[in-house]
Amino acid sequence: MFSYLAHRRSCRAKQQERNERIEQLSPVYHSALSEADKSILAKPVSEIVANVQSGELSPSDVLTAYSKKALKAHAETNCLVEIMIPSAEEWAKTCDTKGPLAGMPVSLKDEISIAGFDACIGYSAWVGRTVKADSALVKLLRDAGAVPFVKTNVPVTMLSFESANEVLGTTTNPHSKDYAPGGSSGGEAALLAYGGSRIGVGGDGAGSVRVPSHYSGTYTVKASSRRFLKAGNTHTSIPGVEGIGVVFSPMARTLEDLETFWRAVMSMRPWQYDDSVLPIPWREMDLSATKSLRWGVLWDDGVVAPSPACRRALQEVVDVLKADGHEVIPIDPPSPYEGLRLASQLMYADGAKMCTKPIRFGEFNDPGVREALAMFRAPRLVKKFYAWYLGHIRGDEMYAGLIKDWSEKTIPEYLMLVSQREAYREQWHQYLQDQALDFVITVPNAHPAVPHGGMKDGWKSCGYTFLWNLLDYSAGVLPVTHVDETKDALSAFKPRNAVERGAYKIYNAEKMHGLPVGVQIVGRRLEEEKVLEGMKIIQRLLRQEGKAYALLDFD
Repeated sequence: MFSYLAHRRSCRAKQQERNERIEQLSPVYHSALSEADKSILAKPVSEIVANVQSGELSPSDVLTAYSKKALKAHAETNCLVEIMIPSAEEWAKTCDTKGPLAGMPVSLKDEISIAGFDACIGYSAWVGRTVKADSALVKLLRDAGAVPFVKTNVPVTMLSFESANEVLGTTTNPHSKDYAPGGSSGGEAALLAYGGSRIGVGGDGAGSVRVPSHYSGTYTVKASSRRFLKAGNTHTSIPGVEGIGVVFSPMARTLEDLETFWRAVMSMRPWQYDDSVLPIPWREMDLSATKSLRWGVLWDDGVVAPSPACRRALQEVVDVLKADGHEVIPIDPPSPYEGLRLASQLMYADGAKMCTKPIRFGEFNDPGVREALAMFRAPRLVKKFYAWYLGHIRGDEMYAGLIKDWSEKTIPEYLMLVSQREAYREQWHQYLQDQALDFVITVPNAHPAVPHGGMKDGWKSCGYTFLWNLLDYSAGVLPVTHVDETKDALSAFKPRNAVERGAYKIYNAEKMHGLPVGVQIVGRRLEEEKVLEGMKIIQRLLRQEGKAYALLDFD
């Protein structure tokens, strides 16, 4: 009872703090966008930076424009958690106007540490635990001339493709309030898609920057581990995780902005801020004129078939690549199902103890995480019997093979999983060598955005992104099209297994009409520059075909 009362007090206090910070802002931030504001918001990052460097724009004016738009985005989607605008005003006055991100506002996922602000990531117990020091990333951004100005919402535990918690509420998709913007970097994706920011940073352990980009219609390249800054972020739901490559990675409103941001961060020599970052400068690359690229298409991971909307988007990309003379082939790689089996056990190796430890009595938990916990915490004997029932009575050997080993691991069991992961990585490496593939292209998720609460049934359907975390490959997502209620209607469909059955419970092309649909481009480990080039090729070809993706544009 005392724990629950403390939880409710913390939620009220944090919500009141956020509301007061918004209400106490200067009246200018609550006024309508001026023509000057709209002009700033229409400029790509590279142009804003150049204008600040030349003195044509002041960082304060840029901050005002983006703060106004961010507040509008928040009013529509509930995407913001920390309103840092008063502090950002001071930072803007002293920022380096010659740096590679001079005067550019940057939004950040809540878990990124900024001195003087919370990073409660949806846990009421962490409300008021003010961060004492900036993370390595924030130090670099400020040295580059950037101005951090808001932090964005996440799901409690940060292990969901939704973004809801009881402390700061549910973030909605700017394309449809009935749907999630993705997770765990969902607040970031919602803000970017609305236009309240152009560049930001999220984190990805199983798809947490790529699925939000797919759900909300934004751009990202997930880094391989040790390529992007991570040090100094003290508030996380799964500290110390090493079995899966959890990484921070840039997100952006446009592909051009994404490239500008990546190049700017790398130009600051991030390994001098974070010892874990490999000393690899940005490697300039241009594949625009290359027609000998070899693209492998993963049409189906064997667990959940892509929905009609997502398959159509992938087909459109395949068609324009082939028409441009590229070699595009279907692939049959080492079992993605085996990857999902390994990744899920490694992510929950502690039986989800760390991510649920801060949750107070009576506190909301994500519906998908609740389902996962029930399975991971069931007695092993019960799971063995249930797996036997699924495999031999229900004929679902795939789901049976997944759940029979879902349990907390001993140290020897964990080490054996890591050994299996390494062997699996070797299989993939050899396959890519044998096939001479430059890229793998596939869907980011089997479906477009889930409705709120949809992770209760869809939590197991994460293999299309989780696989590349297990392999530690660089992987990007770009929006391609939108769901069409006619073209993407589901005809007769018989699920192959329980994972697929749960995923397809929430697919409805009529209700999803207009939601973004993306495609995922995957390179090998530490090939972020090459993945970005692959994304640029696809975007250019789609534009030439008159199929350019249309961004949301709110006045």
